[in-house]
Amino acid sequence: MEDLSKVRNIGISAHIDSGKTTLTERILFYTGRIHKIEEVKGKSGVGATMDSMELERERGITIQSAATYVEWGDTHINIIDTPGHVDFTVEVERALSVLDGAILVLCSVSGVQSQSITVDRQMRRYNVPCVAFINKMDRAGADPFKVTAQLREKLKHNAVMVTYPIGAEENHEGVVDLVTREAVYFDGDNGETMRREECPAELKDDVEEYRSLLVEALGDFSDDIAEKFLEGEEVSAEEMYPVIREATLRRDLTPVFCGSAYKNRGVQVLLNGVERYLPTPPDVENSAFDLDNNEAKVTLLPKTDLPLVSLAFKLEDGKYGQLTYVRVYQGTIKKGEFIYNMRTNKKVKVGRLVRMHSDKMEEIEVSGPGDIVALFGIECASGDTFTSGERLSMQSMFVPDPVISYSITPKDKSGQTNFSKALNRFGKEDPTFRVSRDDESGETIIAGMGELHLDVYIERMRREYKVDTIVGEPTVAYRETIMREFDYNYTHKKQTGGSGQYGRVAGKMSPIALDVNDHLEEGAEPVNTHYQFHDKIVGGVIPREYISSCDKGFRSAMERGVLIGFPVTGISMVLDDGAAHAVDSSDMAFQIASRAAFKDALPKAKPVILEPLMKVQVEGPEEFQGGMQTSLIRRRGVIVGSETSHGSVIIDANVPLAEMFGYSTELRSATQGKAEYTMEFARYGQVPASVQEELIKKYADNKK
Repeated sequence: MEDLSKVRNIGISAHIDSGKTTLTERILFYTGRIHKIEEVKGKSGVGATMDSMELERERGITIQSAATYVEWGDTHINIIDTPGHVDFTVEVERALSVLDGAILVLCSVSGVQSQSITVDRQMRRYNVPCVAFINKMDRAGADPFKVTAQLREKLKHNAVMVTYPIGAEENHEGVVDLVTREAVYFDGDNGETMRREECPAELKDDVEEYRSLLVEALGDFSDDIAEKFLEGEEVSAEEMYPVIREATLRRDLTPVFCGSAYKNRGVQVLLNGVERYLPTPPDVENSAFDLDNNEAKVTLLPKTDLPLVSLAFKLEDGKYGQLTYVRVYQGTIKKGEFIYNMRTNKKVKVGRLVRMHSDKMEEIEVSGPGDIVALFGIECASGDTFTSGERLSMQSMFVPDPVISYSITPKDKSGQTNFSKALNRFGKEDPTFRVSRDDESGETIIAGMGELHLDVYIERMRREYKVDTIVGEPTVAYRETIMREFDYNYTHKKQTGGSGQYGRVAGKMSPIALDVNDHLEEGAEPVNTHYQFHDKIVGGVIPREYISSCDKGFRSAMERGVLIGFPVTGISMVLDDGAAHAVDSSDMAFQIASRAAFKDALPKAKPVILEPLMKVQVEGPEEFQGGMQTSLIRRRGVIVGSETSHGSVIIDANVPLAEMFGYSTELRSATQGKAEYTMEFARYGQVPASVQEELIKKYADNKK
């Protein structure tokens, strides 16, 4: 097996349009993986290597994360290029859950944008160390110093520049490595030849200033460097490298590189940084849960002689059947061997084992710790753990709830089989794409993270399964909650021939503040704001075996509210009294009693409707600022901030999702097509009284 110190598993993530896929394309070219560079929206119509889906090439965006591997010197780098669009956030989530390190790409003009903040939050969740790459240094208004300051202020990174730009905008020529003080130029048709020279005389003072800032920052992690810095002594590159690496691995430091992927400058220096500063598989502590020992934590070691533990983090249905992307943490997977799926407890045979390069593959016989490979024809779901028989399970990834849904039916009855196949496949591939059936209307409902998310799946159904569909009006995922406490007391009594049913439950229903987690102290456990159950029964008035029945009854009652039939959230149920019958009480009796008690108390606890509020960021020329703000306010938006730089303005606002349909058309016409926007789910908020009345009336009319 290969030396794990020469392996890097990295992801490339950023806000939409920061140049992630272009950067990946250059990395593939410089490492000899491809021999011709293609652009994301190139004239050849071929599209970037990593955008292998036809839809991705047409729209010029990344929809699915794509995996590849490259050799840089003697280092083996597995790379996952992830989407920047918030609607495909689960693709970023699942990639980060299996990666050891990441490159955070930022635009030198736009800096830290809304999706950069989301990606950073995801990296924090999985404790992924990263280096930053300030891209598009050739663009008008490029300012890497401003972006580095934003990294510190907005994302709270200890960001320090390790390269300094030689010129900016049309004068951008290369970078100065601040550690070695060498100027690096990129010659040849595609910048493939690195030329190292002495730092230009006119930049020497600035380079020394930024190098001393770097040395000062490193002094916090090394007493030797701190001492030399204070005494004005020279700190060598050899002394700096290990300290930068150590601090980066602990997420205490973020080295900042700069360049222009499109103009082929700075990418090789970034690759050297990935090799030098990002973690190897043994640097990262991974753990699994022992299913036979009360889910006790077990530390996984990247060794081949230990039992296999691996995680299926992504599924794809290709022309040869289901492809399962797997990260191996411990042990080995060999072609022809049997492995066990811990969720289903089924034994499966590894028929084909491949290494992926976008949509091309390479057959291999064995894979070991730190590898990201793909298996063929194995039935499983995203997030399943595969082992060699040990009852261990990896932590499942975070999956956000959908905020929008459509009713959908095939235009032609003959397409029903393919329609079902497509929905089944998309639901398995993407945990944020949910399919359900409306019991009242009998319609199929698809739910997801936004309009673009669902539109892409509807379009894929048409292209890949030849199914045209009729799509209903979009429905927002409202929720219901309560505003005051209410004491409930309910007795369920039913006497028919033979044994009857009896159960009495009493206690208090109260609201949970939905913003309670916004004020948590660092390191505190987040509160479950959806539902809490408190068992305060004393003296056995309800036998212990029926307590979980009450919990179950309350949970099932939350599926439908009383105002507009949407799920209920933000409820705390205290159970402190009740009664049971020696013969007539049962699990079912207490479930029914709890459900009825909940339904009875809900209308009396001042129920209200909550709606998803979206964090919207609009960016466009300064001259249209008034029109952009008006367009948001008209849609019940609350402006939370705006920032102007180099003739363009960025406006941040919170806007109800229900008001955002058709916004792109309005924004285009208000700004002559020069503005763009991104949005992502922020939180749930109470709807105004007038909107609540309207929604209740509409719900009542639909029921007639």
